[in-house]
Amino acid sequence: MVDALILTGTGRYSDPWHAYSETSPLLAELARAAGFSPRIETGADGALRRLDDDVRLLVINAGDPEGPDSVDPTGTRTPATEREEPVASLAEGDAALASALDRGIGILAMHSAAASLRDYPSYERALGGRWVRGRSWHPDFGEAHVRLDPEHPLAAGLRDFAVDDERYTDLRLDAEIDRLASHEHDGLPHALVWTRDLGPSRVVYDALGHDPRSYASAGHRELLARALRWLREV
Repeated sequence: MVDALILTGTGRYSDPWHAYSETSPLLAELARAAGFSPRIETGADGALRRLDDDVRLLVINAGDPEGPDSVDPTGTRTPATEREEPVASLAEGDAALASALDRGIGILAMHSAAASLRDYPSYERALGGRWVRGRSWHPDFGEAHVRLDPEHPLAAGLRDFAVDDERYTDLRLDAEIDRLASHEHDGLPHALVWTRDLGPSRVVYDALGHDPRSYASAGHRELLARALRWLREV
């Protein structure tokens, strides 16, 4: 029985910079190792509308459907008014997600998911932070030094690690997040990974995961393994 859905970046949730078709199978592998039975969903809006009580984990590995990042490889920008689903169907999906959060579900949002699912207020409220167009940015792809918060329970016994990735910077953060990992830029710390308890539900956001090289880092894989086990306790 499938109990985990991985919403991968296709259609309006795709972009020319993120290899979702390569990273989503890696996330499925990690989810299986944590005890889930995952399925990769290529239609995020429809999957949310059909979300049922058997789903214990929702992984968002998808891009921005509306902003300046929503440009396909031909250079065509998708207008914000275009939708794959009618507005009423999007509202049904948001209601299903809200119901799942009320009953208890784990959510793992990866990298560009900070800018995704913009038509879903329930996701906006749950995530705990956002990529803000015109403010958020990242240095060039390269070696990132990830610092763990030793006070966070999921960091116990782990060491800081290096990973080849993008370092999202200047995300908008809500006060209710529990920082798990960060990076430093110009002497200032910037949150990379955080967790949230939301009543019976749990949320993890991981700003890493730009492409498969990120998942080659043993430190990053172990951090994700711990996050998934924590989400499985919901």
